[in-house]
Amino acid sequence: MKFFKNRGDGARAVQTAPRPSPLWELERRAPLATGEQRLYAALRESVPIISAALEKIERLIGSFEIRCPDPAAERMLRGFLQGVRVNAAQNGIQSFLNSYLDQLLLYGTAVGEIVPSADGSEIAGLYNACLDDLEIRRGDSPFSVQICRREESGGAVPVRRPGLILFSALNPEPGQARGVSILRGLPFIGNILMKIYGTIGVNWDRVGNARFAVTYKPSGGTDAAYAGERARQIAAEWGRAMQGGGEVSDFVAVGDVDIRVIGADNQILDSEIPVRQMLEQIVAKLGIPPFLLGLSWSSTERMSSQQADLLTSELEAYRRILNPAVRRICGLWLCMNGFDEPFDIEWENISLQDELDLAAARLKNAQAAKIEREIGKGKE
Repeated sequence: MKFFKNRGDGARAVQTAPRPSPLWELERRAPLATGEQRLYAALRESVPIISAALEKIERLIGSFEIRCPDPAAERMLRGFLQGVRVNAAQNGIQSFLNSYLDQLLLYGTAVGEIVPSADGSEIAGLYNACLDDLEIRRGDSPFSVQICRREESGGAVPVRRPGLILFSALNPEPGQARGVSILRGLPFIGNILMKIYGTIGVNWDRVGNARFAVTYKPSGGTDAAYAGERARQIAAEWGRAMQGGGEVSDFVAVGDVDIRVIGADNQILDSEIPVRQMLEQIVAKLGIPPFLLGLSWSSTERMSSQQADLLTSELEAYRRILNPAVRRICGLWLCMNGFDEPFDIEWENISLQDELDLAAARLKNAQAAKIEREIGKGKE
């Protein structure tokens, strides 16, 4: 029996992957910033609740601790992670991960870079790349991707040190390297929501700033002969009374004059139900409980607890996506500083409720173990 060994990144050809063709070089190229992603950015700016939900996820993801067998390596690595330079004006790996996760959620793909020092002896900083400046290519193997930098001429050149690039994809479709935005499916909902809000603004502009219809009804005889002149006098007096600069002004007219508010008999459509329906779709897609976004929808205490549990599972999934990037950074730093130590990433519990649940579970396990020991001794 023969066994095939896996040597590095090499792998046997995947049978279900597309075969190379004359257009292979063009087909495997894909810009990381597309019109769809610009649409997601515009949607986030238009609907504040989407921006609030993404920021909540970034804050709730929490921080982590690195555990190493060597206390000296652990202490030095923690100091590096707390003080590493990030982009132009930030410090600490948490700042890098927040921007990295924001890009991942909004666009479905996140790209970062580990920047070494000039002499290559240490890590000088971490950089969150702009997707507009990059292009992704499928590698020669279905298990690899190639990140390219766009040039001013319009071409794309592969980065010289791909080992320093951090790349993550959110729920990529089968056969695709690029991820899927968490906002996919929401542009249609956001368009309807913006139409409703725009209509509300127009209606309030029409009805809130009241317009009046002044009708003069001449009774005949002398009134009919001078109807035009009296109508002009009434219009002038009404205009003077309405342009009083906010001061109280009286309007005096002679004859049968009827004054009504235009639009007072028409009611503005109730927008509460359709707006809530659209917001429910948005909240369901983002996975954030409504009460965290300031939506005072009626819910029981048990329902709120279940929503919090679902949010915990969502955050755990995002942490699993971030773990490879954190491992790449920490592993490279340990290697550069002469440490060959394994390490573990321990994320903090998401909430105090998790702490209480874990403590209660440990207590019940201890009580069960004690009862089992007592039963065993009784049988002896």
